[in-house]
Amino acid sequence: MSLQIEMEHGRRALIVRLAGELDHHTADIVKTRMEEAIANEDVNHIILSLEQLNFMDSSGLGVILGRYKQITGKGGKMIVCGVNPSVYRLFEMSGLFKILAIEENERQAISSLEVVS
Repeated sequence: MSLQIEMEHGRRALIVRLAGELDHHTADIVKTRMEEAIANEDVNHIILSLEQLNFMDSSGLGVILGRYKQITGKGGKMIVCGVNPSVYRLFEMSGLFKILAIEENERQAISSLEVVS
């Protein structure tokens, strides 16, 4: 299976929706697309919607951690939402939930950013 990436920009936040598999085959594509969007758009925050992501490995964790560092370096926040159980477990085991905010869905993620902004 491959990966689909959908990006939407609004209210100084980049919403990234991933569907499929985020692994060593697709990690570089996600990294490049997100880096370009952060650099070229007026982006202060990232909402990473993983509702349709059914597999992720350590390469995906690396991409997410790298973009987290990139956006927090600009004073922004990253929120992950819509995480399925298998991906959630990977986040838990890696300890990423200790630094990343998590919300149940995009609407809640956007609402929490409006409180921050």
